[in-house]
Amino acid sequence: MTRTYLVTGAASGIGRATADLLRAQGHAVIGADVKDGDISADLATAEGRTELVARARELTGGRLDAVVSCAGIAHFDPLTIKVNHFGAVATLEGLRPLLAAGTDPRALVVGSIDVVHPTDPAIVDAALAGDEEAAVAASQAAVDRGEGHLVYASSKAAVSRWIRRAAVTADWAKAGIPLNAVGPGVVVTPMTQTLLDDPAMLELVERSVPMPLHGHARPEQIAPLIAWLTSPDNTHVTGQVVFADGGADAVLRGDRTW
Repeated sequence: MTRTYLVTGAASGIGRATADLLRAQGHAVIGADVKDGDISADLATAEGRTELVARARELTGGRLDAVVSCAGIAHFDPLTIKVNHFGAVATLEGLRPLLAAGTDPRALVVGSIDVVHPTDPAIVDAALAGDEEAAVAASQAAVDRGEGHLVYASSKAAVSRWIRRAAVTADWAKAGIPLNAVGPGVVVTPMTQTLLDDPAMLELVERSVPMPLHGHARPEQIAPLIAWLTSPDNTHVTGQVVFADGGADAVLRGDRTW
């Protein structure tokens, strides 16, 4: 059965690989990105978020079967919390009415193994409170004190916790819409390649994200998991961050999760 998907961040990386796989499976895919998409929208801005939802409604006639929120950045900058958390939440909340009109609707965010790394509570708490201004200020404060690396992990932790909270509510679970995240480890993309090509940075990356199973992933190795979680076959998995990390979470946290 052909389904209609909307994929943000579809111009590159995991988003592009996911869109390509879904199209190869025979589905209709609307790709959104800051440029070079069926929808061009900057999810760091309120205007871009509104544009995404309005154009999606126009292109789909008001119904979607699945949304995959892949758009994300990894800058040591407040822009990261704006895109990775507030952009993703606005995407999912804005498109939820279209999902409610779809068939076997599903939704997913691309998170990160970085949720198990240290975060800045001020950033996370502000994001979960829906206070974008405070989250941006807390992110800038982290940058100013030389802890800009915390902004990315905090953005992914915040959106992952939002998913845990939202997935079991009437808007999602009672409406029959599974809502999940995928947490990749290190994925080889143009964004990460410069780090991996630097021997000193590569050593740091491998200490931070040890991946004993098959090492670093390619985007097309993450896409099948996303496709399954957003397919009708997934009837009961919801509110989860499903790690696709080559074992990094198990190495870093052991059995302390339970």
